[in-house]
Amino acid sequence: MNQIFSARLSDTSDAINSALEHILSDDARSGEQVRPPRLMAAMRHGVLNGGKRLRPFLMVECAALFGVARDEVVQAACALECLHCYSLVHDDLPAMDDDDLRRGKPTVHRAYDEATAILAGDGLLTLAFDLVADPTTVSSSAIRAELAHLLARAAGVGGMIGGQMLDLMAEGDALDESDIRILQSMKTGALIRYACEAGAVLGGASGQQRADLVRFGETIGLAFQLADDLLDVTSSEEAMGKAVGKDAVRGKGTLVGIRGTGKVREMLKSLLAEAEGSLTRFGEEASVLRDAAHYVVARNN
Repeated sequence: MNQIFSARLSDTSDAINSALEHILSDDARSGEQVRPPRLMAAMRHGVLNGGKRLRPFLMVECAALFGVARDEVVQAACALECLHCYSLVHDDLPAMDDDDLRRGKPTVHRAYDEATAILAGDGLLTLAFDLVADPTTVSSSAIRAELAHLLARAAGVGGMIGGQMLDLMAEGDALDESDIRILQSMKTGALIRYACEAGAVLGGASGQQRADLVRFGETIGLAFQLADDLLDVTSSEEAMGKAVGKDAVRGKGTLVGIRGTGKVREMLKSLLAEAEGSLTRFGEEASVLRDAAHYVVARNN
């Protein structure tokens, strides 16, 4: 990573973490009775555990193209991160991917118990929409409504949740490349696309500018999953902070399994070029987003 990109990513991660610590405190908010300490501790365990905050970062940087300050985006970005982390808490459950480690630490159901993990995920999902609907997130009710609608579509039955269902159904089945691309664009790509589109919405982007950022999000979303699949067969548990090699064990179809590691690395180079091309209209203002695309392709955990 170059120093400017690394500093921007670190600074945004710190800002998101600070905001999340406040959002996930035990103090009850207006309209709430009490926040059960064990539930809140489990939610914090699932969120404040060293994530890179890539999705919030993308939202912040896409909005920055239109002159929107990071502080004006942080709460909407926290909503996205809460939703993303809910999906990880539930994905790790024994009934789903059955993982013991996440980011090098015990998964929520291991650190607490399955029932608490389910409720922690439910709490994070609900909190995400609480944040999006909050007038302190953005003053415009029309923008809040659009963000909520886009987030629901990205996370719902035709997005992330639907992709997880397709992933469960695909275990042991021979998927072709088209099926795998659809699955991955839903399960992983939908929230990355949302991060970029939400930044465009917050920035008041034109139709063409928004379309360019949607394309950028879709492209790096696929690249993110391809890189993840590649790491699953080439990296270690220590480097990844979670179990590796599970796709092959569970018979999950991946593009790495179909095409091989060499071809997937070529595909990642092509996706990187496509992602950079989608930012052409933004010129040098999009240099950090170009660096983000390189980071997604070259990441090692």
